[in-house]
Amino acid sequence: MPSIKRIHHIAVVVNDMEKSLGFWRDALGIPLDHIKYVPEQESQVAFLPTGNSVIELVKPTTEDSGVARYLARRGPGMHHLCVEVDDIENTLEKLRNKGVRLINDSPLISQDGTKYVFIHPESTGGVLIELYESQKEK
Repeated sequence: MPSIKRIHHIAVVVNDMEKSLGFWRDALGIPLDHIKYVPEQESQVAFLPTGNSVIELVKPTTEDSGVARYLARRGPGMHHLCVEVDDIENTLEKLRNKGVRLINDSPLISQDGTKYVFIHPESTGGVLIELYESQKEK
């Protein structure tokens, strides 16, 4: 079976970053670590650490990105759950053998070297799942 290390983050799609921070940061008191532009996802992401996980507020920066289309179809709210795995390629192979529908056939690689893929909600009971393998410590 895939080796799940932890829930890495929960992503929430927002249409107004400041209004959303007004709730998550100001009302709930979760500290804002930083906000960054993620070009491969055409999004601005606010990172709010919560223990060993993170809440990510994701705001599209274009009108035609996948996140923008999601927001237009479904409105703001939970976008996906991300779990960290030890070995993403091995995990993908096991999922393929189980007939799990993947959105990405092979891992995408972020600017910091993190490997990630998405599992289609059709195979997960309706939840978009991201698998995430952090860059190995050197």
